[in-house]
Amino acid sequence: MIAIQNAMTTSAESSAASKNAGLSKWLVGLSVGLGIAAFFYLDLGRYLSLDGLKSNRDHLLAFTDANYTLAVALFIVAYCVVVGLSLPGGAIMTLAGGFLFGSVWGTLYVNVGATVGATLAFLVARYLLRDWVERKFGSRLGAIQDGFARNAFSYLVTLRLIPLFPFFLVNMVSGLTRVSVGTYVAATSLGIIPGSFVFAYAGRQLGTINSLKEIVSPNVLLAFTLLGILALVPILYKKITGKTTSVV
Repeated sequence: MIAIQNAMTTSAESSAASKNAGLSKWLVGLSVGLGIAAFFYLDLGRYLSLDGLKSNRDHLLAFTDANYTLAVALFIVAYCVVVGLSLPGGAIMTLAGGFLFGSVWGTLYVNVGATVGATLAFLVARYLLRDWVERKFGSRLGAIQDGFARNAFSYLVTLRLIPLFPFFLVNMVSGLTRVSVGTYVAATSLGIIPGSFVFAYAGRQLGTINSLKEIVSPNVLLAFTLLGILALVPILYKKITGKTTSVV
């Protein structure tokens, strides 16, 4: 009788926990959705454009000069929100960072904001979707998941370096894998440094920039691609040495 009661209690607790988890996921998803909807409804994107940045440059500079610490804090928080909600405007934010704080400090503040924001997007995707993806496609994705987890750092650095892969997409897809949070944070923080510096440096010449395409020249894209390929060398080395060892 006691065993039956214990089993019923455990079942009830499990059901309650499942309902609470479902409610929490629903609330998180709703919060993200409302944040994105508010961004577009209020047309906040007009401030995250090249023209918007140029038209407000004097006000931004004056505010930063008078309230440097507050300006840094607001910039990092705003960058976290933009990246965390996968909103458009990361490139403009990086330009603004270089324009307001200089190439080096701007790159540092961008790195903090982008890394924290990317980690939030990663965790949201993992919390909301990974269990469903593994239930739905687990049998087909098992080998891919294991392979990615073993070489996650090199893969992620490559994805961050090569501009062909959208930043927000890498955030969400990575959340569906089994990569650890620590590895994700380290690879993201390292991988975005070159691109952040290029845009932050360009931000110092904001008045001469008429299009983002002027910043990312073919030579710059080639350099990023080569860096991304270089990040894959450890994986290739492990595969080659692994094959060699197995033959011997």
